[in-house]
Order: sequence, then C-alpha cells, then structure tokens
Amino acid sequence: MTVGPHIHRLANGFTIAAEPMIGVETVALGLHVDCGARHEDARTNGLAHLFEHMVFKGAGGRNARQISEAVENVGGYLNAYTSRDQTAFQARLLAENVDLGVELVADLVRKPHFEASDLVREKDVVLQELGEARDLPDDIINDHFHSTAWPDQAFGRPVLGEEESIGAIGVDDLHGWTRTHYRPQSMVLAAAGKIDIDQLVDLAERRFGDMEPAPRPVAEGAAYQGGLFVERRRLESAHILFGWEGVSYFDPAYYPLLLFSQAAGEGSSSRLFQAIREERGLAYSVGSSVAAWRDTGMLTVYLATARREAQHATDLSRDLLREAAVTLSEVELDRAKAQIRATILMALESVQSRADRLGFQTLVHGTPIDPATIVTKVNACTLDEVRAAGARMLEGAETLATVGPALKAAA
Repeated sequence: MTVGPHIHRLANGFTIAAEPMIGVETVALGLHVDCGARHEDARTNGLAHLFEHMVFKGAGGRNARQISEAVENVGGYLNAYTSRDQTAFQARLLAENVDLGVELVADLVRKPHFEASDLVREKDVVLQELGEARDLPDDIINDHFHSTAWPDQAFGRPVLGEEESIGAIGVDDLHGWTRTHYRPQSMVLAAAGKIDIDQLVDLAERRFGDMEPAPRPVAEGAAYQGGLFVERRRLESAHILFGWEGVSYFDPAYYPLLLFSQAAGEGSSSRLFQAIREERGLAYSVGSSVAAWRDTGMLTVYLATARREAQHATDLSRDLLREAAVTLSEVELDRAKAQIRATILMALESVQSRADRLGFQTLVHGTPIDPATIVTKVNACTLDEVRAAGARMLEGAETLATVGPALKAAA
C-alpha cells in the first residue's frame, strides 16, 4: 500500500522524488543521472561505465573496503548501472539508515577520489568484463546490433567501450566527466519504501543543495541506418538478433508497439514461440522485444538455434511478424493487454521496482507517471492501432546481426 509519489525541487534544480509505502520497513534509494554512453566521444568510449566503477574505489574519505563495510554493517547494499542514456547509483537499506544511504550515494558522485593506481587496476577489471561479454554470443550480439543499426555515432558504440578507448581514459577525463555531467538539473534522487518525505528533502538539501546549477549537456542524436553484421565463429549454435527501428517513449505508437511485440513474439503463447519452438522445434530460444529511448527505439527478435536451422528460423520469424501485422486477433490483443497490465501492477509490489520507476520517469518526463494512467493507455489501444504500429516498423530498414554462421539479410 502506498500514499502516492511526491516531487520536490531544490533551488539549484536538483530533484527529489519520493513514494512512501505502508507496511514495509525498508527503503530503496536511487540517484539517477542524465548521462550515459551516448554522451561520450569516440576517444573516451566506455568513460561513463568506467566512472561508475571508479567511484566505488574510494569516495568521501572512505576507501573501497570502507564503502562496502559502511553499508553492509547495517545490512544494506550498494549497486550501480550504466546505460546509453543514464547512470544510476542505488542503495537498499532499513528505513532507519536512510541518512547513510543518501550520504553514500552523494559521496560517490560528489567526492570520488580517482587515484591513478586504482584507475590502472579498474581498467583491467573492465577489460575482463568486456572479454567475458565477448565470450557470450547472446550478450555481445546486442553490441553488434547497435553498432550496425546506428553506425559511427555515439548511440551505436558499446557501453563497455573498446580496449583502445578504455586504455586512453585518464584521471583528468574522470574529473572532466564529473564537472560536465554531474549537475543538479541532471539528477533525481528517488526513494520508495518507509520514507519520511521531509527528512529525505532535508538530507538531499544537505548533500546536494550547494551544487552550482548548469544546463544539461545535450547528447548526440541517434540516426538509424540498419545493415548486416556477421561474426563467424565455430559454434554449435547460431545466435541471431534482427529488427527494425522502433519509436521513442514519447511517440503515440509506443504502447501499440509494446502490445504488438507482446502478442506476436513475447511469452510462450505468442506466435513466434508457438510456431518456431513448439510446432517446429527450430530454436531453443526465441522472442521479440521493444526498447525505447528519448529519440529512437527498436523492435527486435532474438533467436538461438542450431546452425542448420538458422536461416529457416530467421526467415520464418520475419514472415510471422509480417503476418501478425495483418491478422493479429482481438483474442491475442486482449491476452497481450492482460500480460502488460500484470507486469506493471506486479512491479508495484517491489520497493526496488517502485524506486527505479520513480527515478527513471522523473528524470525523463519531469514527473512520475501514474501506473493507472499507463494501464488506461494500454487498454485504450485498438486492434487497428496495434497492427499499424507493427506494420510501420516492419516497413523500415532491417538490421541483422549474427554470431556463428553467415545469414542472408531480408529481401
């Protein structure tokens, strides 16, 4: 049970978003920052992710061990992630320790130590992470897809970076990244759980209120092109990711496209799963998905299959999506609506999910979106709108990335 989200902005533009929840004893905090891999230049590709790693090596007078001990001594934990658009620093604690959580996430971004010796070691860790990703075809194929769909631009470069760009990053780059991107107008402190709103605002004022305001840096726009990428490997299986440019989460077609993907390719009752796996046994993993950002998006299908079945499974998947854009039924649409509604409402039962949603939506839209509003928009989508959204995507240029055998692009 909750009492609704509250938004408060400090004089310098820093935003606090809080959603008290009745019947819980914990708090999930997240400092969401409007910067990610797409804000980098080619020379420093991987900087946003490396920054996220480096702040945990020492900040606010604590070294890496002391940061870990400070939060784990009270039974909590810290985490972080970097995406193309955003970076987030998360703390999960008992409600009585919310002041420590705010202190720690504030220290990470405001008082990082950035020692040269730590940077050398952490680069090795990131390179190991990069190597691990490249060893996993179902992981690295996403980078291949992005670099092919959005070539020679920030949006298409990998979040982890490349060996050369990681090696070129120095301590001065980390400090410059902080000055340029970690500004109060670019940050949202989101919290859900057993929250005292006045206390949270006071804590935010103490930790972030003295920051000097500055405009948000504008990331390079994304210009989709599409194309074919093949990484030949001697694998027993084939890993395939193909798709088309989708829409941003501001586009009116966003919710219809979510429903199209859900009905056509997500879940064990979808057309793709039933036809590709259940009826023909062509793939052990198959499914579609939709991703969206401020200025672009994608509708994709992932297949993991035997090499001998790769081309057939890919061609059939394309045909099934094209057919769905014409013949999708009301029964399939109703099932997709029920699945999306359930996903939205089930997430509300998680303190962490609420905090993550609150931070993301406030950073992007300026205010959180009521889940009931989203459910209403989903329910309002008509069959014609959903079919049209699918057809619109499928008319665009295709991107096809494979790890394993070479495949033919769409005719």
